[in-house]
Amino acid sequence: MGTRQASMFEADRLEPQEGMDTVTRPRILVVGAGFAGVECVRRLERRLAPNEADLTLVTPFSYQLYLPLLPQVASGVLTPQSVALSLRRSEKYRTRIIPGGAIGVDLRSKICVVRTVNGETVNEPYDYIVLAPGSVTRTFDIPGLTDHAFGMKSLAEAAYLRDHVISQLDLADASHDPAERASRLQFVVVGGGYAGTETAACLQRLTHAAVKRYPRLDPGLIKWHLIDIAPKLMPELGERLGRSAQEILTRRGIEISLGVSIAKAGPEEVTFTDGRVVPTRTLIWTAGVVASPLIATLGAETVRGRLAVTANMCLPGHDGVFALGDAAAVPDEAKGDGAVCPPTAQHALRQGRHVAENVIATLRGLPMRPYVHQDLGLVVDLGGTDAVSKPLGVELHGLPAQAVARGYHWSALRTGVAKTRVMTNWLLNAVAGDDFVRTGFQAHKPGNLRDFDFSDVYLTPEQVRTHVAEAGRAAR
Repeated sequence: MGTRQASMFEADRLEPQEGMDTVTRPRILVVGAGFAGVECVRRLERRLAPNEADLTLVTPFSYQLYLPLLPQVASGVLTPQSVALSLRRSEKYRTRIIPGGAIGVDLRSKICVVRTVNGETVNEPYDYIVLAPGSVTRTFDIPGLTDHAFGMKSLAEAAYLRDHVISQLDLADASHDPAERASRLQFVVVGGGYAGTETAACLQRLTHAAVKRYPRLDPGLIKWHLIDIAPKLMPELGERLGRSAQEILTRRGIEISLGVSIAKAGPEEVTFTDGRVVPTRTLIWTAGVVASPLIATLGAETVRGRLAVTANMCLPGHDGVFALGDAAAVPDEAKGDGAVCPPTAQHALRQGRHVAENVIATLRGLPMRPYVHQDLGLVVDLGGTDAVSKPLGVELHGLPAQAVARGYHWSALRTGVAKTRVMTNWLLNAVAGDDFVRTGFQAHKPGNLRDFDFSDVYLTPEQVRTHVAEAGRAAR
């Protein structure tokens, strides 16, 4: 480790110019390749000269995932490649990518502990760090939840879920047991926010279309349940649009239960908190998110798990530390009254650009500016021609809302290649429909929340300090 770190320090040094001592370029480390992290990196690349700073990005995947379109990947409307924007596609980018995940940060030593994809743990020094590790699925201590529920937070989960849902139709078609057939054709989605509502809507359309290709299956046996502990569906939409979305889903046969959650989950049935027992092999959990466990390793103040930062997105008391996106409680200056920005892509994109400008200002000795952004509205794609949208406060339904929703998502895609793929997929699906093809992802092993949750890899603040201290002694 000592030799590795020494070579890394040497690589950071510039060749000395005539009449000057050897100098070191500032090292800017960005953690996370979501909306916030990638936007920050790209802005830094465009605005900083190559000799002004060295840029490094820590991410376990070499792509940026467009999360809002995951339900359409799960339903087969879009291919996985359409929403995974490669970070290595262009040769003009100069940021060094470390393939791995940050598992701890020592603010005093300015060291980020990274576990690379090959299992090696390395210390990455920095002068400025931008923390944008995003969020993870929020779970509760519900018996059987992590063992039997499926998530919808990653590309792998979306692709896996599509395979699983189609496989339930195949297995139900092959079964001679009426009880087994009925349980395989019932699906439960927990979470009445955007992710859960769009997931239920898109997958219900998938099964509704697919069952027509299974002559032995009774379409009436297919039942979708959408439940949420909140009293309203997507309350952010407002009373009328929320009620409209609920009416659309109910009309399509989705049973919506509000004020209800899960009491227990098993391999073949789910028990609701109101006492109902639903036989099912498919429990999809989308009941909110929490900040990445990386934030807890800092030992800094948090607000409901999100790192407490200033309106400049700086961590108070620590020079050169910035945080944004889902993992940071960024004050919402547009709303005031102590509000913080919601964990949405809209804010993450703009925060990424803004924090890059503040990092540059710090480098150049200029004043930083607070982040201020007026919310542009909300869009909810319910599949087909069904949608509800509220752009700039204007309530829309049906085709106009669908046009706004897809137009917003399409314009937010970062590359022309991604835009072409998504538009082509939409057109092809509209004309030819779905092929209901299983790729075989779930042929041998279940892929539940526990399998896709890597929260056990993070260090405690004490472990971070011990690891950094031991590495320092080994280097000497």
